[in-house]
Amino acid sequence: MIIRNLGLQDYTNTWQSMQRYTQERTCDCHDQLWVVQHPPVYTLGLNGKREHLLNIGNIPVIQSDRGGQVTYHAPGQLVIYTLFDIKRLQLNIRELVTLLEHAMISILAEQGILANAKIDAPGVYVEGKKIGSIGLRIKNNCSYHGLSLNNDMDLHPFNHINTCGYSDLKVTQLSDLGVNISTDQLGNSLVRTITTILST
Repeated sequence: MIIRNLGLQDYTNTWQSMQRYTQERTCDCHDQLWVVQHPPVYTLGLNGKREHLLNIGNIPVIQSDRGGQVTYHAPGQLVIYTLFDIKRLQLNIRELVTLLEHAMISILAEQGILANAKIDAPGVYVEGKKIGSIGLRIKNNCSYHGLSLNNDMDLHPFNHINTCGYSDLKVTQLSDLGVNISTDQLGNSLVRTITTILST
């Protein structure tokens, strides 16, 4: 497993790099985790409907090729992209989603936060508010895109969309739940948890 800590990166450039790696990789290529943050941007999934964009102001909107509806990225949100050969890992997409959910729930538990997943709405929730999102794309038995976990960011732009396609879904983050941790440190912990789960 190769871990790439990319810092703050443009969304579109990172997305295109993921696409390129996935298209060009062979069965001998290493799986990779890309740890990144993005400047403010709304992204629409493959089935994303623009009607869920309500009052977005001057924040750019990117039509992506991940699963899911609309979400928001900004500094202070941890993003980890999972460039995995899921056939080699003997995972299907539902199992990969569950793995990422469990990894986020485990990390939150280490910080004293009780979180849960929902069968009908992928992601991680704390008292009904979404704190972690998952959006994936599978191509040639390989995954890209991944997860986002809200740490210490400006959540207000979420008020201007129907997050994940739900008009009544609220969001939260670690800092609002009394946890003070750097996004880099959070990323290191989550990467360690994901790789540990994969190796068991």
